[in-house]
Amino acid sequence: MNPNERTAPDSITSVVLCGGSGTRLWPLSRKALPKQFVPLIQGKSLLQLTLERAARLGQRQLIVAAEDHRFLVQACAAAAGVPSTILLEPVARNTAAAMAAAALNVAPDALLLFQPADHHIPDSVAFVATVLAGVPAARAGSIVTFGVHPTYPSTAYGYIEQGDALTGQGEARSVACFIEKPDAARAQQLLLAGGYFWNAGIFLVQASTLLDALRTYAGDILDACEVAVSSQTTDGDFRRLDAEAFAACRADSIDYAVMEKAANVSVIPFASAWSDVGSWNAVAELTVPDVNGNRIHGQGHTVQATNTFIHAPHRPVVALGTQNLLIIDTVDAVLVADASSAELVKTVVAQLEAKGVPQALHHRHVARPWGTYDSVDSGERFQVKRIVVKPGATLSLQMHHHRAEHWVVVSGTAEVTNGDKVTLLSENQSTYIPLGQIHRLANPGKVPLEIIEVQSGSYLGEDDIVRLEDTYGRVQQ
Repeated sequence: MNPNERTAPDSITSVVLCGGSGTRLWPLSRKALPKQFVPLIQGKSLLQLTLERAARLGQRQLIVAAEDHRFLVQACAAAAGVPSTILLEPVARNTAAAMAAAALNVAPDALLLFQPADHHIPDSVAFVATVLAGVPAARAGSIVTFGVHPTYPSTAYGYIEQGDALTGQGEARSVACFIEKPDAARAQQLLLAGGYFWNAGIFLVQASTLLDALRTYAGDILDACEVAVSSQTTDGDFRRLDAEAFAACRADSIDYAVMEKAANVSVIPFASAWSDVGSWNAVAELTVPDVNGNRIHGQGHTVQATNTFIHAPHRPVVALGTQNLLIIDTVDAVLVADASSAELVKTVVAQLEAKGVPQALHHRHVARPWGTYDSVDSGERFQVKRIVVKPGATLSLQMHHHRAEHWVVVSGTAEVTNGDKVTLLSENQSTYIPLGQIHRLANPGKVPLEIIEVQSGSYLGEDDIVRLEDTYGRVQQ
């Protein structure tokens, strides 16, 4: 147990699992910016909505995330107004290891609500009531899972079969079995039979109960996590698991490692709306259809089209005479797919990545802890970026081996370190950073700083940055 964390016996600590890559929602979601960080619902990300929803159960929040996404997580927590501890995984090891590490970071009697960062549950009141209904069972030593009432015969979700009522455990019933994602015929049978629920992957459990189950059914995973936690370090809001110990941990899901083996697993039904937003079909269903079944997000237009979904936030996109199509438009990539092929997007992304297509992994618009940049244009030996720096933020003190840079201030005030000189630049003023020159950009003002950066040189990759000082701990030792 980490001595830095203690929780009150009767409180619920929300543990948000934030390690997914979200490749099924490409090109909007990519490895560098997975779907949980993308503003999908009324300008908010799924992670922000998850944190806001969990805050109704208490202010204790623990987020388990990848090291590479730490500043994205921090920004979402700030936007949600929820104080959070962020537990960083040096490598991905699936949900069993993530949950083990979280449980080792709290008191043994803490009640932990594990939930994915990328689910959409619009009725927060119903969600909180359902979670609280699971407290008696969790306190009685059960691992409580929440099953969603199926509304159609889905083949995209696993199912839970409920068993008998449990004495002294409130509304919880035993779990008769877990069922893998079924084919269409089997899914139809389960829906008609009743007593089967979609497996939402949300769990309420006492920390000691989960650790006992891991010790029994996945002792090697727990052993590795105990070493990783005992040697973890703390840096502000971040807790970094020991990289070597955690990398040695076996990767497995909590379902395979524990849930399908343990006898003390119970289920409580959740009757309100829920979506794992796991495909573009699921995203489409978040938009109300017109009389022809078309669903439009942004600047989409349909003519003689039926059952067509258009995601077009940046420019007009017209679907003429289409049927059952998904059209996803972003600034640097477009996906056009038959709705029946939505589950194959992940495979397409893997093929693009294998071919070295940069859009498979990265967006043109990139978030940084100090702000954002947008790669506006590029060609042989040049690249143009639009850079926005938050008020009071500072980029690293750095230099480049292969490129020079020109900066033009569009709006705001720039504090520029250029060699041994520090100057202030305002709108329409510019400066030149020679190749090899130590430099830094900062925004000392109260409004965002926007500049246009023109890079020129023999190599323009992001890895040609030598950081000498950095506010955000990115200097390589």
